Amino acid sequence: MPRLDPGMARIRVKDLRLRTYIGIKEEEILNKQDVLINLTILYPADEAVRDNDIDHALNYRTITKAVIRHVEENRFALLERLTQEILDLVMSNPAVHYAEVEVDKLHALRFAESVSITLAAQR
Repeated sequence: MPRLDPGMARIRVKDLRLRTYIGIKEEEILNKQDVLINLTILYPADEAVRDNDIDHALNYRTITKAVIRHVEENRFALLERLTQEILDLVMSNPAVHYAEVEVDKLHALRFAESVSITLAAQR
C-alpha cells in the first residue's frame, strides 16, 4: 500500500458482509454464500478538509452501494474475478488514486474461517 502523503485520505470500509453466487461446484452455483469485503481507498482530501464541504469529499456511501448492487446481482465462478470487478468499480471513480480490495469467501476450506484474495490498483 502506498504511504499516506499529506493531503491524502485513507477510507476503509471494513467487513461488508454480502451474499452472492460464488464458486464452480453445483452447490455453489445453486446457493448464495456469504462473502466479506474490505476496501481501502486513497484520495486527495485537501479541499474537503479545507472547505468542510461534501461536494469536495469522496462519497464512500455511493461507492459502497454500487459494490453491494454489483455483488448481489451477479454470479462469479472465481474469487479472483469477483475481487477484480469490485476493484474496477472502485477505480472507476476518477478521484480514487489507490484502491485495495480484499474478499473473503467464508468457510471455503473445512478447517479455516475463510479464504481471501486481495487485489490493488493505483493511478
